[in-house]
Amino acid sequence: MKPLRIVVYKALPADVEARLAEHAELVPVAADALHSSDARTADAARAALADALADADGAIGSSVTIDAALLARATRLAVLSTVSVGVDKFDLDDLTRRGIVLTHTPDVLTETTADAVFALMLASARRVVEMAELIRQGRWQASIGPAQYGVDVHHKTIGIVGFGRIGQAVARRAALGFGMQVLYTGPRPVPQAESAYGAVRVELDALLARADFVCLQAPLTPATRHMIGAAELARMKPEAILINAGRGALVDETALVAALREGRIRGAGLDVFETEPLPGDAPLARLPNVVALPHIGSATLDTRHAMARNAADNLLAALDGARPQNVANPAVLARRRPVTRAR
Repeated sequence: MKPLRIVVYKALPADVEARLAEHAELVPVAADALHSSDARTADAARAALADALADADGAIGSSVTIDAALLARATRLAVLSTVSVGVDKFDLDDLTRRGIVLTHTPDVLTETTADAVFALMLASARRVVEMAELIRQGRWQASIGPAQYGVDVHHKTIGIVGFGRIGQAVARRAALGFGMQVLYTGPRPVPQAESAYGAVRVELDALLARADFVCLQAPLTPATRHMIGAAELARMKPEAILINAGRGALVDETALVAALREGRIRGAGLDVFETEPLPGDAPLARLPNVVALPHIGSATLDTRHAMARNAADNLLAALDGARPQNVANPAVLARRRPVTRAR
């Protein structure tokens, strides 16, 4: 009987990879090739991933769309473990029909990502990147005047769209650290945050009209795709700043570029984009009133290691027949199939 096989389609810390190797044969697939801008290279890597999944019991990785074509021959696959909180790269209903457990890492990156949201807010409001470039280019030749002034963050109104773990962590920083009024939208009230931070639940239109900073932390679903478009941007204050550290496709980027160019909103701080990596010639990479970051929300040494470790723990638990800590499609647990390979 063959040993357990785990496909690894993301570079993992050495200790995490070693731990997985104690339990199974690891089958690496070149992560860089999967994200190559060269179509032939990317297609070849996806074909290699499909071949590897065809004889695998589990897989671990991130940032790759796992679709029906990749899973067509993966009849033994029991568990997919994504090193991320988001699960928009997967068709949850399809995985459940196939009896494949999907695990993710929603807890370990909360505080780090909330820090990144505030970094974007402060950098956008105080024009940190733009002013740093002023010095780097040798153009600081007189005292800063009104043309270079930023805006305050403290005691302003923040509107948080999506009030899960990260949204609430942002609210805590805003209310307790910066004295901000917190507005939020979400599918249900969060009484604890309302009591602790003075957060007020409102409809999206009211949030857009009142917030000085609109922060997107909603998951990407068919219902939330392009939830911020031309009409929504038009409802924002002219001095408002849009912050997106959720998912790029929450925003209609064409509409956002137009609003930024025409000065209909003050600026944007973006860590996520519809196309990643963002091309260097993309308008959002070049507009002076945009702070653009390369999807670094959870990108600290400590947090990325913790995410990889959590994803490995989830994977091994599921392969062992236990209930993993974080299951994205819990309905599958009632119909999961046993893993029968030798260890």
